Amino acid sequence: MTLLQQVLWGSLYLSACVVLEAALMVACASALDKSHHKWAHLRRTSKNGILILTALGFILAAHTAQVWIWSTVFVLTGTLGDWNSALYFSLVTYTTLGYGDIVLGPGLRIFAAFAAVTGLLAFGISTAFLVALMGRIFGFMDSRGRPH
Repeated sequence: MTLLQQVLWGSLYLSACVVLEAALMVACASALDKSHHKWAHLRRTSKNGILILTALGFILAAHTAQVWIWSTVFVLTGTLGDWNSALYFSLVTYTTLGYGDIVLGPGLRIFAAFAAVTGLLAFGISTAFLVALMGRIFGFMDSRGRPH
């Protein structure tokens, strides 16, 4: 791929992943809002645990789906020959571990770097979501996100 192609395709897949991350966080917020009253009869610690585990489930699903998106791209483009290598490379790139045991050629390095940027953005969004959730659950913030 040319440099321009790497940037364009990388930006496209990055954008798709960010949209997926945002959509799942919105779905999570909606699910938590709807289920909040469902668990009202439970002790506060149990209810809080359920809400946090629900949020973590959505977050794990979002990150897993994004790693699979990048893996699929690497397999379908012939960049990596098998699913095991593609999943492994996607995961270590997405998490920015970058072990370096699988390295792409110069024509794909920029493209693959977009997988790392995707992970950075997704982890940032997930962290912000969890901080806001914890603030509301434990009473540090009101429903508008303002400190008490």
